[in-house]
Amino acid sequence: MTLRITKQFAFSASHQLAGLPEGHQCGRLHGHNYVVEVELSAGRDRLTPPGFVRDYGELSELKKWIDELLDHRHLNDVVKEQNPSAENLAVWIYEQWFTVYPELTAVRVSETPKTWAEYRP
Repeated sequence: MTLRITKQFAFSASHQLAGLPEGHQCGRLHGHNYVVEVELSAGRDRLTPPGFVRDYGELSELKKWIDELLDHRHLNDVVKEQNPSAENLAVWIYEQWFTVYPELTAVRVSETPKTWAEYRP
């Protein structure tokens, strides 16, 4: 039996994607109100003594990082190694945090209320 918890974080930022056909709207400088959702999982035998996968309060470090590094930033200046698409952001965020939160099993990134990209290694 696996138990999963999720928590959402929000930030606003701009980006501009390279490598698109001329005139593509995402090739122009634009911004989004992003939502990042992290999922943490554990077997029932791995829960903390109070019965948590992880105490939600322990995710405050991730919120602080998002607020300081991503909120109201130009993501091309932050994620310099790759195009800051939602897909690449999901992978990049996972790679920054999976050693801090070993229970981390997925990161989802939304640029609009109707679109999500998910990384689940």
